[in-house]
Amino acid sequence: MTKLSDKTILKSWHKNAAPWADAIAGQTIPSRVMVTDRAITDTITALAPKTVLDIGCGEGWLVRALAAAGMQVTGTDAVAELIDKARAAGGGTFKKVAYEDLSGDSINERFDLAVCNFSLLGKESVEQVFAAVPSLLNSGGHFVVQTLHPVTSNGDGIYEDGWREGSWAGFSDDFTDPAPWYFRTVDAWQALFTDNGMRIEQVQEPVHPETGQPASLIITGTVK
Repeated sequence: MTKLSDKTILKSWHKNAAPWADAIAGQTIPSRVMVTDRAITDTITALAPKTVLDIGCGEGWLVRALAAAGMQVTGTDAVAELIDKARAAGGGTFKKVAYEDLSGDSINERFDLAVCNFSLLGKESVEQVFAAVPSLLNSGGHFVVQTLHPVTSNGDGIYEDGWREGSWAGFSDDFTDPAPWYFRTVDAWQALFTDNGMRIEQVQEPVHPETGQPASLIITGTVK
């Protein structure tokens, strides 16, 4: 298996499902607690969708948060252990679906909004998600993506698309085999929307209150 690949990402998440769920439950990721969790829920709530599809939902925290706000939410993930944890916690409908299997066959309904919250790490798999999403949305539906900000996450790297080594720096010792990730510039993220027939409606850069730097990039697209 190639070290820098979509398959390696999935393999890592299978290994780290339990510590990840513990980290979310224990609120041990400062940037999420201080900035990004609220940023994504506020963005979605402002769009007032009735039905939401959370792609790469993990242990389901966002599904539960949106359901508590009155939305009907379905979460999908390729990692069975995370889906099991999500179902045990409740709050929505959960399905084990890999990114390459996203379609009307695996998800037989349409949604007002789809969201990927820090769940788009690969290359081909991300392209597959963007290709599938328009067919899963109602007319005028929204696709909201929150991801690492390309400027603050790239370190001293060259500002161009390409694979990067992963790291669990700042996480507990329970995490192993960090997943690689495919870096995209801001322009490349925007092109994924427009190349798949979506109009970019909003671009946000939530700022970390301590560093004064962008904590994430949030792009909202609309099906034309």
